[in-house]
Amino acid sequence: MNASRTSQQPSASRRDFLKQTSGALAGVALAGGIAARAWAGEHNTIKIALVGCGGRGTGAAAQALSTAGPTKLVAMADVFETRLENSLKGLAKQKGAQVDVPKERQFVGMDGYKKAIDAIAPGGVVLLATPPTFRPLHVEYAVKKGCHIFMEKSFAVDAPGIRRVLKAGERAEKKNLKIASGLMSRHYQPLVEAVEQLHDGKIGDIITCWAYREHTPVGFAAKAPGMTEMAHQIRNYSNFTWVNGSFILDWLIHNIDVCCWCKDAWPVSAQGQGGRQTRTHADQLFDHYAVEYHFADGTRLFAQGRHMDNCWGFFGDHIHGTKGCAELGEGISNPRIFKGHNVEPSNLIWRYKGPRCNAYQVEHDLLFDAIRKNKPYNETVRSCNAAMAGILGRMAAESGQLITWKDAMASDLELAPGIEHFTMNSTPPVVPDANGNYPVAMPGKTVVL
Repeated sequence: MNASRTSQQPSASRRDFLKQTSGALAGVALAGGIAARAWAGEHNTIKIALVGCGGRGTGAAAQALSTAGPTKLVAMADVFETRLENSLKGLAKQKGAQVDVPKERQFVGMDGYKKAIDAIAPGGVVLLATPPTFRPLHVEYAVKKGCHIFMEKSFAVDAPGIRRVLKAGERAEKKNLKIASGLMSRHYQPLVEAVEQLHDGKIGDIITCWAYREHTPVGFAAKAPGMTEMAHQIRNYSNFTWVNGSFILDWLIHNIDVCCWCKDAWPVSAQGQGGRQTRTHADQLFDHYAVEYHFADGTRLFAQGRHMDNCWGFFGDHIHGTKGCAELGEGISNPRIFKGHNVEPSNLIWRYKGPRCNAYQVEHDLLFDAIRKNKPYNETVRSCNAAMAGILGRMAAESGQLITWKDAMASDLELAPGIEHFTMNSTPPVVPDANGNYPVAMPGKTVVL
């Protein structure tokens, strides 16, 4: 499928976006475009399908089943039968009668997502938690079938995939379907209030943002005897760029997104670097990234990711303004704001004092509440912008070039061409050489546009 290009305005503010989309969504409803079967009232049972039964998908299913009002998990799909079985066993033990997934609604294989979605369409909720390379394909089909969507991050691995999800999101609005995304930090109340403080000028004008994810190495599982190359790479989805889009996209996306949220803008360009300094596993994964993003007003965001043993570790964001700074973001459960630029107790001027919340649960609560009350709810554009920021950073670091948002968004380079036709026996987009090594991006040589 060749999706038409969607023009994005990376410098558009969050407030402008909310004004524009709320008006558009209201117009859809007033025009009588509400499909009677596309939403459920307070006491109606909402059917749920889970596509992607790993740890995050299983968690998402448990959270969806914990929302207000009756819900039932009725279908599941995964490319690995054992993963589906283990997920089902755990969910049934936890949620009991809310889990009703007999053998005939357990679907294994690349086309299982279609069968699971068909089992709840129209009006059901599909939880999409497969590796992000499959997200555009699955979102498109769910919208076509009239289902509401929860899509885990990330949302695509390349610009063509982002454009597909954006188009599907537009169709969902016209069909009165709700779409939530797995950028749960946007719904963590301590962070929400901290960002509101920054937008109200607590630290003055924001001049620099710093996003970090520094920890021990990403794991890797050796290829099992008899396993196809496709299955091996999907099993190790964090390790292959065509499957997860790289460490900076799939792992650092939350804190890049939070920085852009604080700044109330998306970057216009980026340059950076990265590579494999200590990693020896036979995969494509860079073990460090350092990307400098530029905003339209000349200020900058620096994103740093590293997964190595015996190194300094930090997971969070630092935001600096003309009058102070903030420590917040994914990995920081207790956001704080300080006068000046030293993060010291004596400089503390704000911290959250309310009750904590489980942001993973809140994102589902909001989605199901919107479905039951038929309220506008579509996080597609913001989520795609966050993913595009990660993709832009990868493109800049792996090519060694300065890349503009405009050029990155217009790129037609697909990391997994023909993905609609993949099977578990297909040859994946990358294969090992005679020594068992996979192609790794090389700054100065790798082409990304």
